[in-house]
Amino acid sequence: MPGLVAVAKEAVASTLKGKPHTKEPAADEIQRVYVFKKGSSAGRKEMKELLGGKGANLCEMAHLGLNVPPGFTITTRVCQDFYKAGGRLPDGVWEEILAAVAEVEAAYGAKFADPADPLLFSVRSGAAVSMPGMMDTVLNLGLNDSVVEGLASKRGERFAYDCYRRLLDMFGDVVLGIDHALFEAEIHAVKEARGLKLDVELTGEDLREVVRRFKGVYQRAGKSLPSDPYEQMKLAINAVFGSWNTPRAVKYREINRIRGLLGTAVNVQSMVYGNLNDNSGTGVCFTRNPATGEKVLYGEYLPNAQGEDVVAGIRTPLDVTHMADNFPAAYADLVANTTLLERHMRDMQDCEFTVQDGILFMLQTRNGKRTGPAALQVAVAMEKEGLVSRDEAVLMVEPRHLDQLLHPMFEGVAKPEYKKAVLGKGLPASPGAAVGKVVFTADEAEKWDKEGEKVILVRLETSPEDVGGMHAAQGILTARGGMTSHAAVVARGWGKPCVCGLDKLQVDYATKTASLAGATLKEGDWLSLNGSTGEVLLGQQPVKAPEMSGTLAVFMEWVDSFRKIGVFTNADTPADAAVARKNGAQGIGLVRTEHMFFATAERIAAVRRMIAAEELLEGEGSSASDALAALKVFQREDFEGIFEAMDGLPVTIRLLDPPLHEFLPHEGTAELDALCDALATEMKGRSGQHMSAVRILKSKIHGLQEANPMLGLRGCRLGIRHPDITEMQARAILEAAVNVSKRGVKPLPHIMVPLVGFEEELAHQVRVIRGAAAAVFKEAGTTVEYKVGTMIEVPRGALRAGDLAAHAEFFSFGTNDLTQMTCGFSRDDAEAKFLPLYVREGILPADPFEELDTSGVGELIKIATQRGRDARPGLHLGICGEHGGDPKSIEFVSTLVDYVSCSPLRVPIARLAAAQAAIKQSKKHGALDHCQD
Repeated sequence: MPGLVAVAKEAVASTLKGKPHTKEPAADEIQRVYVFKKGSSAGRKEMKELLGGKGANLCEMAHLGLNVPPGFTITTRVCQDFYKAGGRLPDGVWEEILAAVAEVEAAYGAKFADPADPLLFSVRSGAAVSMPGMMDTVLNLGLNDSVVEGLASKRGERFAYDCYRRLLDMFGDVVLGIDHALFEAEIHAVKEARGLKLDVELTGEDLREVVRRFKGVYQRAGKSLPSDPYEQMKLAINAVFGSWNTPRAVKYREINRIRGLLGTAVNVQSMVYGNLNDNSGTGVCFTRNPATGEKVLYGEYLPNAQGEDVVAGIRTPLDVTHMADNFPAAYADLVANTTLLERHMRDMQDCEFTVQDGILFMLQTRNGKRTGPAALQVAVAMEKEGLVSRDEAVLMVEPRHLDQLLHPMFEGVAKPEYKKAVLGKGLPASPGAAVGKVVFTADEAEKWDKEGEKVILVRLETSPEDVGGMHAAQGILTARGGMTSHAAVVARGWGKPCVCGLDKLQVDYATKTASLAGATLKEGDWLSLNGSTGEVLLGQQPVKAPEMSGTLAVFMEWVDSFRKIGVFTNADTPADAAVARKNGAQGIGLVRTEHMFFATAERIAAVRRMIAAEELLEGEGSSASDALAALKVFQREDFEGIFEAMDGLPVTIRLLDPPLHEFLPHEGTAELDALCDALATEMKGRSGQHMSAVRILKSKIHGLQEANPMLGLRGCRLGIRHPDITEMQARAILEAAVNVSKRGVKPLPHIMVPLVGFEEELAHQVRVIRGAAAAVFKEAGTTVEYKVGTMIEVPRGALRAGDLAAHAEFFSFGTNDLTQMTCGFSRDDAEAKFLPLYVREGILPADPFEELDTSGVGELIKIATQRGRDARPGLHLGICGEHGGDPKSIEFVSTLVDYVSCSPLRVPIARLAAAQAAIKQSKKHGALDHCQD
């Protein structure tokens, strides 16, 4: 359109100069329907919670003067009220909708469903958080047998009946619940009878036949399309509000942990037609490559098509840059508009557009979903381009993006063995390496995943109903669809490797087989996907660990410059410690000494001899001291390796925590019989008493079983009952520290007593540890620096933290057990039986073992922090449960503790989460105390 770009640039310039946006009105002033038209709208991009992302950005584009088809947004608050009213529009809203329709008619210059020159509408969803493809859409609303003839006389028969068959299909599917496959079967039958392959090859007469057949589908289903266009609109709006709670939408929110939204908005927008003629088309584009972050206009379009054709993946579209040849003026406007939108939104944009008879219309813009590599590249590049500040760049990269960057990649891609395994090459829709067993349905993918199998989901194309299986799969392979198809967009958002548009792939769902390049793939066969190149490979291809270098290293330097708390790791071996240190760990927050005992058969045998000496033989046979001495050797060797790996950094070592029976074979097993037989031979007494001794030993082992072992004889209680176990471990730690210090290594051991609830428990264990330390240092003739602290995982310990601080030099919050004991949940039972239901029903906002229960467990952490530091100023505090790697949990504890501790591979994610928490805190309080370059 003439002057479009100039108008838009002027509007953006005024915004960037500081033109204030309209603030969201107070609750009692909030309107329920917002109209948008070129150059005018009361809505703004900041109003996503009320208008949804799509509606807010439509209003913003209209306000900027972009060529947006006029329409209106019904707010998310109406969605909330819709459900409160039992699934109907609240009183008065329909009248507001009718007023908005009249305003749109005036802006468009045509009347809704006027047979002489009809205005038609699309009805689309749009929540505050993007949920691509998860909710419903209806296009071409307002057509009936009379209106379609008027449209045909005005625009042509083929176009009019193409729109009508689309309405019948979408309205039947979305609003009336008629299976979409029934419509697909009918149009396929018409194409087959005419010898045609593509929908665009159908003539006007062919499409009349398709419409006739579609009406037959309605008849057989006992349904009908309302002839009243306003009734169509009301039913479509209700259906889109209803799609907020469809299984696929609920599943998507569960997977992505999207909570606290009011619902979806509904966007009713005047139709523009990419299927009008060959000088029309529709497409989706990104302002940068969403897979790599490269600064190029990236996307696809289909000539003579409507928007759903692109994202559905049924036709494989063309590269958006080809528009420069076919639609040069529209393409020039598209480049200008998308450049402007990226600068205005200050993020990579994902835009939908339609070209109607050579004129460009902008239908949507949103922050584009991207892969981990792309997120990193976009953030660093935009900071260098001056579009965002450094702290804003750090906030642009989500923790899950880093998780993707740390996933393995295929090794030996240049080797003959790799190239020989390549079966075919599709579109590299989402990068990364995926290896798994072939499955052909989303349900099977979920089922196999629950059974511990890694799977590749192979489909002709995916639909929103496949979302659960897509999330369960390691990777996704489709025969149809392009780089902006449903499969590609969802996979990129989750960091799942995806190959699309492999048109040589044949899939037979009935036989659960696929064929490609002469190979037949059956369900359960191994397959590898290279989402970075689009290659599909037979078998299990070897993968390699990624490296933290280049742009990632630069970005992590930025991250650490903002971070206020330390990031430690949970590591039980020198190898784990080395990986964590390479990933930026500043110490070890948890060494689980019991994990060392399972490393070899020799070690587990030594542990069982120790248990026998302590609990079973009661002074007979091998002495406890001999058994403990053997174990000490193993532990000392392990600690030396860990101290060397963490040279100069603190290493927090938890004393033995689990109940002893966990180290013994299960009852009724041959392994238990062999153990008792061996122990019986060590017992003093006559050989004739051997079988009697075996029976006694089995009886005693049975006596070690506990009704509730998680609350039984474990942790410090075990150390108090058997202080020589605590002494052995303390000596092993400190002897290792002395040994490595003589080799020039600087050990910093922190000895941690677990499961303390009473001051006297901790005092007892501290005396044992201090005594062991004194003996070791006397024998060695030297000393090393060490600390003794406790794990806060019992609610009473948290409440009496001031008492414990009299004996502890540090606290580490064991949030897994603290959550179990505070909530009264057995984790395994709760997660298997009712926690998913609790989250789904809104009883809990999240699984408290994945995301910290801030109002309950979090309150105990606050109390313990305050009381502990009141009693011992400078008390060092950390968190070493699984929550130490969860970004939302890190944000909560970032002002309370000195460090968080997580698994070695999650260290970079925790570093980023800690930095983002610090930035948000600084912004909350008005300013960053970080000097930007």
